Amino acid sequence: MPRFSYKAIDHKHKSVKGTVTAESAFAARKHLRAKGVHPTSIHEITSALEARSFGGMFKRKGKAHVTEFTKQLSTMLRAGIKLTESLNVLVPQLTNADFKNAITDIRDRVITGESFADTLSEYDNYFDTIYISMVRVGEVTGTLEKSLTSIADFMDKRHKLESKMKSAMIYPVILFTASTIAVLFLTVFIIPVVAEQIEKAGQELPWVTKAILWISATLRSWWGLVVAITIFAFVWATKRFVATPRGAHVKDKFLLALPVFGALVKQRIVARFASTLSTLLESGLSMADSLKIVAEVTGNSVMNKAVKKARERILSGSDIATPLRDSGVIDPTLAHMVTVGEKSGELEKMLKDISDNLESSSDLVIERISAAIEPLIILFMSIVIGIIAYAMLVPIIRFSAGSI
Repeated sequence: MPRFSYKAIDHKHKSVKGTVTAESAFAARKHLRAKGVHPTSIHEITSALEARSFGGMFKRKGKAHVTEFTKQLSTMLRAGIKLTESLNVLVPQLTNADFKNAITDIRDRVITGESFADTLSEYDNYFDTIYISMVRVGEVTGTLEKSLTSIADFMDKRHKLESKMKSAMIYPVILFTASTIAVLFLTVFIIPVVAEQIEKAGQELPWVTKAILWISATLRSWWGLVVAITIFAFVWATKRFVATPRGAHVKDKFLLALPVFGALVKQRIVARFASTLSTLLESGLSMADSLKIVAEVTGNSVMNKAVKKARERILSGSDIATPLRDSGVIDPTLAHMVTVGEKSGELEKMLKDISDNLESSSDLVIERISAAIEPLIILFMSIVIGIIAYAMLVPIIRFSAGSI
């Protein structure tokens, strides 16, 4: 059924906008008027156009709104309140305007008898494949409140893991950025002024100072622009290459091969795989369907290929552990644990244990990397600033000594 974006005047004479689903523009206007809203303009939209719109670029950032909404909806359903009534209660409480419009449209469509999962699939910028699949299972089995609880827990868990990674890198990034700005400022603006005064006095500059002056002159000349354009072009070309399937595969293999960070990347990939698969299986999805969804959200092309092979083996009646082991992402010990889980019929529990263990291990690795990076950056930048200070002070000291 088509969707329409509209601008209208509500019963309080305030301007409102949003989206509505209807068979035609006429039906959409009729539906809005029945709600006491008088449309001033109405246009049909498509998912493709919406995804390409400027606003659509930022909607995926509202995951916090989705998590909170899911928790509240799950709580109300567990209390015995009907889905439509729960949505009616939650809509006025939503603070994000775009998300509120989406849930309003979803509520209106659910009231008319549409499936909750089907309406969610129209807003894939908020609700991903895992979310929609688990809701669909919950609707079919009559355990929607349980599915929503599992989804909320899963989203919380994933958000915490991602937040730990970002938090661990904030201080090193700020430190490195501030130090780099300080070095560039000294190199481009301060040293040339000091060196000019020394040269005017007839004092010979040491080779370190001359080298830094050459760098400074390069940065201030058109060669600096060439270097900047070259760096920009390299970054742009790399991003374009990484966006291709082959480029993504090269990037993912490179990340997994990194000395220290590779182990952390591998742990995060496997933890996401185990956590997602466990959650989907517990919600009632079949192994084949769960693996199909997991393959889309692994975030790594190497793991994606391994999961697809595992799904093919499942469909042919074989195990899933072998292709996972062969991928090199999951080590033999974890693959053996998956095999044991398959044979014992407790694969969901085994996957959950693997995920918990890997996340705990990841926390430890993140702490160690963060603890190691900070002093390394400080040491490196201290050496750089020390060289610059030496280049500035030596000619000044020599000039002062010659003047005495």
